[in-house]
Amino acid sequence: MEFELVELDGDAYAFRNTQDDKVLAEISWTMLSDVMVMDHTFVSPDLRGQGVAKKLLDRAADYAREKNFKMEPICSYVVTAFERYDDYNDLKV
Repeated sequence: MEFELVELDGDAYAFRNTQDDKVLAEISWTMLSDVMVMDHTFVSPDLRGQGVAKKLLDRAADYAREKNFKMEPICSYVVTAFERYDDYNDLKV
């Protein structure tokens, strides 16, 4: 599954997967200096249970590493993932 980087407005961005102009999956954040404040994760009901949210977070984490950003979890999914997986320790504020 491919995720496109989208500028939402101002300092807000998202990685998104769409089909026929319908958002199937999205993780969004607001930039505060060099910190990605992760505020929302959405996965279409048809795709839930397939690891899509983790793939979205992994893509956002790769982007953060490429840009030397940190991540602050606000969204409940990202908060839980940060607690559950050590993969993101290098990105924590």
